[in-house]
Amino acid sequence: MKKRVLIIGIVVAVAALVGAFFYTRRGSAEPKFRKGKIDKGDVVATVTATGTLSAVTTVKVGSQVSGIIAKLYVDFNATVKKGQLLTELDPTPFQQTVDQRRADLEKAKVELRNAEISLTRSKNLAKQQLLAQSDLDGAQTARDSAAAAVAQSQAALKQAETNLSYTRITSPIDGVVVDRQYDVGQTVAASFQAPVIFTIAQDLTKMQVLTNIDEADVGRVKVGQEASFSVDAFSDQPFKGAVSQIRLSPQTVQNVVTYPVVLDVANLDLKLKPGMTANVQVPVDVRKDALRVANSALRFRPDNSDLVAEVRKDKSTDAGKGGTASSAPPAPGSAAPGTGAGAPATSVRTSPPRSGAPGATGGRPGAGGARPSGGTGTLYVEVPNTGGKLKPVTVRTLITDGNLTAIRTDELKEGDEVIVGLATARAGAPSSGGQAAPGGGRRPF
Repeated sequence: MKKRVLIIGIVVAVAALVGAFFYTRRGSAEPKFRKGKIDKGDVVATVTATGTLSAVTTVKVGSQVSGIIAKLYVDFNATVKKGQLLTELDPTPFQQTVDQRRADLEKAKVELRNAEISLTRSKNLAKQQLLAQSDLDGAQTARDSAAAAVAQSQAALKQAETNLSYTRITSPIDGVVVDRQYDVGQTVAASFQAPVIFTIAQDLTKMQVLTNIDEADVGRVKVGQEASFSVDAFSDQPFKGAVSQIRLSPQTVQNVVTYPVVLDVANLDLKLKPGMTANVQVPVDVRKDALRVANSALRFRPDNSDLVAEVRKDKSTDAGKGGTASSAPPAPGSAAPGTGAGAPATSVRTSPPRSGAPGATGGRPGAGGARPSGGTGTLYVEVPNTGGKLKPVTVRTLITDGNLTAIRTDELKEGDEVIVGLATARAGAPSSGGQAAPGGGRRPF
């Protein structure tokens, strides 16, 4: 009897230990969530693009004649004035041509004088009827031909002198030499087009940014809008500019249509240099003092539908006074209509990918911006005293800046906490709230 009681006690103890072990494992397996608070503030939607800095006026100085560079009077970064001598070509062959044309002109003048003398003699003889009319006409023709030869020689001499003057290359504007293509001794060949010897920027205190805006965003960009941009050389310093021109000359690269947009930029301290790459942001919409939530909260979806608490349909389908999911397109990062709670999240993109569009696979980078949301999204809040159960709350999304989204809701207020992700990733579970989701999602900003 005692032995039986002992065996039963041992079995009960083992069962208790096993139960405690599994209970502990179950408790430790409960998900731990990362939370973020809803706050109030400004959300600014921007159109982003990449451009290149350049001077407002840049002149390429070339040579109209071929020759060898004999002298260089300026170099890189030299400040020049209009009419200042920049370089000289070897003038020897051109001077020889001028001398030859002068000799040809003198010869033509001598022949003209001789023809005039012959014409005068012929006229006197004709008056005395000692010369036939045909001979008089021949003398007149010889004189006119000699006069034409003189005019031709004068034109040839003038052309030779002009070519000689082209060996002295001067600056057409006031500015700074930003490029030089030739050195002393190199041959400049100007057979078909004028070769560029110098590039001169007129005024580096006034510069411009030339960027290309995607056709989907160019409608929201207006002349006069203020813009900001950064350059890699001064990554911690923002620069300001203003849209001065939206050119009506579309450019198509890999089926992506963009329009050139020009920004005027002041460069009084000469920090900005021609050719720098500018990362441009043009604000196109703003919401003042709006409820804001992190985009990762809109991307979060529970990996287990059992974690979602049951809610009444009239509560789960409300989208606030702004509208419902059936009356507006889905917001970036929100679940599509009909998507279950366990479906993977889609990412909020600053520029949603389209076929061939910037930001899509194979698209050209550099053009794009934050699209207006204007749809609905789902946030998850933890229900107290339910062991980690979550409640979905549908909200109206307004605009996003890529990190924060302005929302409108009657169920949440400033300071409420929403789920933005899991504190620790579960083995074998789909990632949520910031990891790349299937179907083209990407990591959060």
